[in-house]
Amino acid sequence: MSPVYVVLGVILLLVLIVMLSYNRFIRDGQLIDNSWSNVDTELRRRYDLIPNLVETVAGYATHERQTFEAVTQARALAMGSDGNAAAQSSDENVLVGALRSLLAVTEAYPDLQASPHFGELQDELVTTENRIQAARRIFNGNVRDYNTRVESVPSNLVARMCGFSTRTYFEVEAAVRDAGAPSVRIGRPAR
Repeated sequence: MSPVYVVLGVILLLVLIVMLSYNRFIRDGQLIDNSWSNVDTELRRRYDLIPNLVETVAGYATHERQTFEAVTQARALAMGSDGNAAAQSSDENVLVGALRSLLAVTEAYPDLQASPHFGELQDELVTTENRIQAARRIFNGNVRDYNTRVESVPSNLVARMCGFSTRTYFEVEAAVRDAGAPSVRIGRPAR
């Protein structure tokens, strides 16, 4: 075999490796975008639920106006986020804090807790929070895998050459994360 064929074979192999790595970056990027849209869908579901929750609580707790306004403002802020995971994380932390305040208000209103409509909203909120957490885990897992490829040898060479960079995780501040999902089954009697 002549040295020319060996060199051409090595060059062809390198080009093939670069192409395969590039295509995997594209595929992984699409997977991240898709999993982010799932997170966004669940967040929108929560945003749609919040006005009903606020309205129901407001019917019982009329003097808690400041709490209602805080939730409404936090919802508007989160809905207006630019879709970037880092910015969305920050806005979601504000919203979760406002929701916690709203749900804490319900403790003082036993009639509200006994309301079937409020009970349904509580159940829906729990379901939505669980779905958001599941979608967030999938998104962050995809980001982790992608970022590992961006930073690992030899795929990091392709990443630098083609302009692929690490993606941002969708994280929640420690104080919010450690407290868990909003507690919405506060003293609700059985139906």
